[in-house]
Amino acid sequence: MDRLKKLENHSVFILRESYSRFKNLCMLWSIGKDSTVMLWLARKAFFGHVPFPLVHIDTHFKIKEMITYRDALVKKWHLDLIYGQNTKALKNKHTFPDNNTSRLECCRVLKTEALTNTLNGNWPRYRFNHKSQKYEKDINKEPYTGVIVGVRSDEEGSRSKERYFSPRDKNADWNVEDQPPEFWNQFKTDFAPGTHVRIHPLLDWTELDIWEYIKYENISVVPLYFDNGKKKRYRSLGCWPCTKPVDSDAKDLSDIIKELKTGKFTNIAERSGRDQDKEDGGGLEELRKNGYM
Repeated sequence: MDRLKKLENHSVFILRESYSRFKNLCMLWSIGKDSTVMLWLARKAFFGHVPFPLVHIDTHFKIKEMITYRDALVKKWHLDLIYGQNTKALKNKHTFPDNNTSRLECCRVLKTEALTNTLNGNWPRYRFNHKSQKYEKDINKEPYTGVIVGVRSDEEGSRSKERYFSPRDKNADWNVEDQPPEFWNQFKTDFAPGTHVRIHPLLDWTELDIWEYIKYENISVVPLYFDNGKKKRYRSLGCWPCTKPVDSDAKDLSDIIKELKTGKFTNIAERSGRDQDKEDGGGLEELRKNGYM
């Protein structure tokens, strides 16, 4: 477990450094395995407490088990959760499930546009109130300038171009060619006013690392990751109209780890079940340049 311990220590360092350097900090939580590991690491970094809000972009089309899991964990760990949503696009049915636009445009509207405006405080944000046990409109409209994201460099091509501290402009646009060097664990954390910084504590983790850590730490994840009795399971989670399960009879964490170690998915991309990636030619770089996670 030496590798996992080194990865854990490094991620905890990045999280603590972020908290000390950025005033308006939040963490994106997609409810998937990676961001849930990141949430677990944040609780370790701050002794069981997460000192910044979690932000979830709710497209309205997430698989229902994901939302059930989200709300249960928010209550169990007493998390400060905010969600944002493009209610205008949903009301006007400007979505792929309504057959009114492409998958990529739907992602841009329901994810990228919603994320940018939620982080900037331009749109209403809804915060879970632990007293009323309901989501209520958040009165705080201050923008988040530091955003922690569960990106891994091995997951998808454009993510391999990221840095631990990756600057964006005020609109969250990403200039891939203008990334600060990060040598010998020396990180640039001082940026010009108005810079929006994405922070990636899991950048050097692999899919196998994530699952081995989940098993080692006994972290609860969404049941969709395991065989549903039909020899199908989700390897990557997203919106139900554009996310497909893969062929697998993995019923528990040991089975998933065995699949990865024996090379079952060596030539199959982790996001192979995400149809929007295929529409974009197998990559997400253009979406991510414009603010996509």
